[in-house]
Amino acid sequence: MRRAVNDLLGAYDKLIMDPVHGGIPLYRHEIQVIDHPLFQRLRNICQNDILSLVFPGATHSRFLHSIGVMHVGTRMFRSMIDAYLRERQLSEQTDLSLSQLDAIDYLAKTIRLGCLLHDSGHSSFSHQFTQARRIRELMSRPGRFADLWRGVDYSAYHPEEPDELEHEHYSVRVAHDVLTAVDLESAGLYARDVIGIMETTEVRPSETFCRHARTFWAFIAGEDAAAGSPLSENIPGLVMDLLSSIVSGEIDADRADYMLRDGFHSSVTIGGFNLDHLLSNLRFGWDVSEPWLGLAITQKGLGALEDFVYSRHQMYRKVYAHKTALGFDWLLREAINEVLDDPENFEWVDTCLSDMAYFAELTDNFFWEAFRKVARKHPKSFSFCIVNRVKLNHLDTREDLSARGIERHSAWLAGELSLNPAQVVTCSMRARFSNIQDNFNGIKVLVREPIHRTRSLKKITDVSAFFSKFSDGTITHFYTRPDVTTGSQESLTE
Repeated sequence: MRRAVNDLLGAYDKLIMDPVHGGIPLYRHEIQVIDHPLFQRLRNICQNDILSLVFPGATHSRFLHSIGVMHVGTRMFRSMIDAYLRERQLSEQTDLSLSQLDAIDYLAKTIRLGCLLHDSGHSSFSHQFTQARRIRELMSRPGRFADLWRGVDYSAYHPEEPDELEHEHYSVRVAHDVLTAVDLESAGLYARDVIGIMETTEVRPSETFCRHARTFWAFIAGEDAAAGSPLSENIPGLVMDLLSSIVSGEIDADRADYMLRDGFHSSVTIGGFNLDHLLSNLRFGWDVSEPWLGLAITQKGLGALEDFVYSRHQMYRKVYAHKTALGFDWLLREAINEVLDDPENFEWVDTCLSDMAYFAELTDNFFWEAFRKVARKHPKSFSFCIVNRVKLNHLDTREDLSARGIERHSAWLAGELSLNPAQVVTCSMRARFSNIQDNFNGIKVLVREPIHRTRSLKKITDVSAFFSKFSDGTITHFYTRPDVTTGSQESLTE
């Protein structure tokens, strides 16, 4: 049976080579997605904004990351399918039914496209773009969402307009255009099912998805659990939530890829986790009584999950929140604000954020050219600092300060160093290192009782005390402001 599944999921049309994962197979419709101009633009968006100014190898793109996430998401799903078949002790001669094979194939291909397109709406410099003050003002403009979807019915994805747009909303918009431009019909797929497992959406899945979801539920939980079940109407939603958790959850393909990829390209081995070990211990978890369908991890795999969470924690502390990196992020945001002081630049970015016909033009390259233009005219600009790698002078670092605590420490530093308080710049990074707390229900531990041959699902915090050590944390760096005479002079504390 496992051979049948492998044959079904292994018939690819192209193989591309990735520096992190090796060979990654692609189906024909996925090649069409990747070749679309709105996806190709990701080649020109750096995964980690300007982290390469601190870690020179970190020049990898959102393009590479997105393909890597697709590969990891596929491995997650197939690993759980394989483990389920293996633990059921089904022989190679016992065949899955055609409906079960079709369901597994449909869900696997839906996961792949959801992973591939999950970050397709990122703009220049990824997360730093939307944190720049002038960009936030643009993104918050009334009518922006309506302009973005002008002439297109978005009700299948969004029940109402969001108050403020984030990059996830743009990913949905890009995914709609890309998926309607490729031949999904030949693959037997539906765009709304793919977009339904992406963030910010509420989607009523297709009849095809619902049929496959019920088949999959019966395959996993057993025919008795599916037959005449009052949960019948909820089963497609449960399966969609499961697929969503693979794309974006606590153990998801996104985090797994960016941690491996960022560490590889930054030449950083802090923490570290074994993806193979983690995937080999992932299982489907279900509880008919709740009802619940999600990811589970075996007891022996808890160590791999702990390594995964610790590695992410360390990457945030030692790489993403590095004192020089956060200083350059501050300069980058100010340089973006500076560039948008030019009415022509402002109007162009405004247009790109409102019209998919121009969105593909919004890449890192546009801003790098704009920075160089400003830097040539104003040698004491923030743009000059970015172009010429003029970093902020680091003064001090503190953790878990309140907003008032940051203000007090900033004033104290200014007094001790005889500085004008306006010269002190603060940069903070706040991150939830793990959502796995006492009330966490996203992943459960699969506990087996070999004597009674029973299995049960328990909350992770009931089995391991490790995750209680991780909570929200804030790292704040203090610097002196560069000697600039143009552009925004506002100090940002996030």
